[in-house]
Amino acid sequence: METRILDSPKFRGRSAARVDAKGRLRISTKFREVLQKHFTDALFISRLGDCLVAYPPEKWEEIEAKAMNLSEIHPDHRSFKRSFISGVEQCEFDSQGRILIPPMLRKDANIDQEVVLVGMLTCFEIWDKSAYESQSARDRENEPGIRANIAGIGI
Repeated sequence: METRILDSPKFRGRSAARVDAKGRLRISTKFREVLQKHFTDALFISRLGDCLVAYPPEKWEEIEAKAMNLSEIHPDHRSFKRSFISGVEQCEFDSQGRILIPPMLRKDANIDQEVVLVGMLTCFEIWDKSAYESQSARDRENEPGIRANIAGIGI
C-alpha cells in the first residue's frame, strides 16, 4: 500500500520573511501552495503564546466548533476564548500575495520587521525573529525531556 504523505495538506518547514512598514507579509511559497491547493486561500490569525498562529479557514472552523463545547463559566475556558478566539482576525491575500497583519496582532506578538514562519502541520506560526531564536534556544535546552515525553506517545 502506497502512502502519499507528501501530498497531504500540511504546513512543513521554516522560512524567513519581512513585514513591511504597512504591516503586510508575503507568505512563503510552500505555505501559500498548501492553502491554494487544499484550502480556501485566506488565513485566520490569532496570538498563541509569544507568536501568532495562522490557520486556513477550514481548520479555524474546526477550532471554533470545539470551542463551542467549552464552559461558559469555567475561568480557564473563558480566558482561552477571550485571548485566542476573540483575538482572531481574518486576513485575505492582496493581488501581490500578501496579507495585512492588523496592528493589534503585531503588537501582541511583538512583531516588527523580520519574522520566521514555522510549519506546524495544520497551521503555521509567525514569530518575531529574535523571539523565535530565544524560543528555539529554550527548546534545545529542554530537548531531552521533550523527546522522552514525545517517545511516550509513540513518536
